[in-house]
Amino acid sequence: MITNTHSTDTTRATPLDIHIHIIGNGSSNSGCWLRVSGYHRLLAHIILRQLKIPCSALNGELDQIYIAKLLAMIRGSELTHGVILAHENVYDDCGKIVEGFGSFYVPNDYVLRLAREHSEFLPGVSIHPGRPDAIDELERCLEAGAVLMKCLPNCQNIDCSDPRYTRFWQRMADAKLPLLAHTGGELSVPVYNRRFADPSFLRLPLECGVNVIAAHCGTNSLVFDRNYFGVFCEMIERYPNLYGDNSGMQTPFRSRHFPRLLAPEIMRRIVHGSDFPIPISGLWARLRGLINCEAARAASRSDNLLERDLDLKRAMGFDGATFTRAWSLLRLGSEPAVYSCLQKS
Repeated sequence: MITNTHSTDTTRATPLDIHIHIIGNGSSNSGCWLRVSGYHRLLAHIILRQLKIPCSALNGELDQIYIAKLLAMIRGSELTHGVILAHENVYDDCGKIVEGFGSFYVPNDYVLRLAREHSEFLPGVSIHPGRPDAIDELERCLEAGAVLMKCLPNCQNIDCSDPRYTRFWQRMADAKLPLLAHTGGELSVPVYNRRFADPSFLRLPLECGVNVIAAHCGTNSLVFDRNYFGVFCEMIERYPNLYGDNSGMQTPFRSRHFPRLLAPEIMRRIVHGSDFPIPISGLWARLRGLINCEAARAASRSDNLLERDLDLKRAMGFDGATFTRAWSLLRLGSEPAVYSCLQKS
């Protein structure tokens, strides 16, 4: 293993994207799979068009093309690193995989391997705490250098408040491994149980001492989704180890919550994430009066979606700490890790 050296002041002063999805079809023996149908297929085509990847890649060399695009965008932006996310299977209440449900899968081994191969990547693993080998997989990922654990409770059927998972959360807290948990509505992945979109279900890991980042801050993705943003704001006051990320919010409904996120008492708990490759546009921020025409035009001229997201959020008023705060939350201590290079050449 390579010794972790991510503790230098120079690196921790650089912008970090904590929410980058890896997508693949297994073309590079990655173990990924992708199955999209209906409006999810339409969304996949929109995403590929924005990335300037031909739709034929869905049945071709998608693994390699996607990683090359992502690396180019990180290297062409102010970011030095991005947390790349695995994506777990869906499990039922008995700990068995729900066959045929879900639109994509990205194994932990793949993101750990990518982090070994590319210093820009930090590995975010995904483990359903109800799978029979959950603790063993957690230990394996900790040893391999995981910097956080990501889950989508409403899509992967995870009741984070289930007492059976207490030992799992306690081990994460002991290891100082943060939890990045999706909250609020979901459009890009099939939803299994809508109730688990509620940030209230994160109380058990919070009370076990886990640093929890509520992705999207409980906001709704569609008009018929329940909006949990108020719940998130109330929980911020109660739990000092609860944070939110501003990822995936350049959308018609989520964007209306940007002004509240910019309030000092909330913004001090917000970390930066893009939700790449979800489409990034300044349209809704402009229509809501959050940025001016000049900022919207400047952002639209950039083909680098990660840099575009940084520019838009700065123009809205997110302060510098928003883009570096995540360095203090990730598991970047003296334990072994699978990456080495801090500085961007």
